[in-house]
Amino acid sequence: MTIRLPGVGGELRTYVPRTEPLALTAGAPITSRTVFSAAHVVADPYADTTPDSPAAVDWDATLAFRRHLWSHGLGVAEAMDTAQRGMGLDWAGAAELIRRSAAEAKAVGGRIACGVGTDQIAGGTPAEVRAAYEEQLALVEESGAQAILMASRALPAAASGPEDYLEVYGHLLRQATEPVILHWLGPMFDPALAGYWGSSDLDAATDTFLEVIAADPDKVDGIKISLLDAQREVELRRRLPQGVRCYTGDDFNYPELIAGDEKGFSHALLGIFDPLGPLAAQAVRVLDTGDVKGFRELLDPTVDLSRHLFRPPTRFYKTGVVFLAWLAGHQDHFTMVGGLQSARSLPHVAKAYELADGLGLFPKPELAEARMKTLLSLYGVDQ
Repeated sequence: MTIRLPGVGGELRTYVPRTEPLALTAGAPITSRTVFSAAHVVADPYADTTPDSPAAVDWDATLAFRRHLWSHGLGVAEAMDTAQRGMGLDWAGAAELIRRSAAEAKAVGGRIACGVGTDQIAGGTPAEVRAAYEEQLALVEESGAQAILMASRALPAAASGPEDYLEVYGHLLRQATEPVILHWLGPMFDPALAGYWGSSDLDAATDTFLEVIAADPDKVDGIKISLLDAQREVELRRRLPQGVRCYTGDDFNYPELIAGDEKGFSHALLGIFDPLGPLAAQAVRVLDTGDVKGFRELLDPTVDLSRHLFRPPTRFYKTGVVFLAWLAGHQDHFTMVGGLQSARSLPHVAKAYELADGLGLFPKPELAEARMKTLLSLYGVDQ
């Protein structure tokens, strides 16, 4: 088997795919870390929609992918940015996704946490932002899922300073019935989140973030940090109150952050653990035995793929995630809600195929090759 892949300069190179996938099977439950995969949604390819229409979701395929993640011992972080929240999936679609996934999690015994945001409003006062959060928090709690308080696009525009963040988040924590996960998503994932926590100075923003946690630590299960800055994450997790977890959202440096050091470690809530699900679970099970070296040997080689998928503009990483799900056979098409399958170039997805195949991520390499060739032919690349 050979395949001709295009490079960024338009040249074609011959690649020889793997013939055998990496041996990955479900094993014992994960014990040493709490690990969530932020899962993508599968679009309905037969729906007559436009990029600005409400999302048309293939619910059977979407829920089947969540069962796949649960079968390997991973938790599912639902209705997050990987699910194209605010990039094709509106609040009505996210609410339906939360209801369906939470019910499925209950049926199969899977762990689930769901994103709580404010995307049912485009803007407003801090009080209106808080009310939007409250509406979504109520739905997530009614579903039986754990709540993840996501960063709000509306809050930076509404807030006059850190005090507004302290008031909004303080109220939500007091109202929450169970401990939540707080999510700090950097502007590389969403430019509308620049200056979150009331300052563009990350040190000042960190202090405000920690002040929110310190005011009610019993209501904070953990924090998810997605700033792509490993040292800042390490410094922040060392300042957390006892019992508050740090969930890494750093898709560039996750192996070292999960492995940790003599002063602690990060748990994980990662978009890259959508395509890496079975491999990530196997690596953490190795870590459960105390074998840090074996864990790193499994997970370190995946970083090149992750850095490629999350390269700027980082917010378009979802395209690569869904593309790999199609090649791996988790869905029958490469169609995304909002038409986001067009957000990355042919050379970009070709490189993603090559890196993922080199890792042995495709259960059926011949299927992945055939589908890659089908895509190439649509772009006029003859084999």
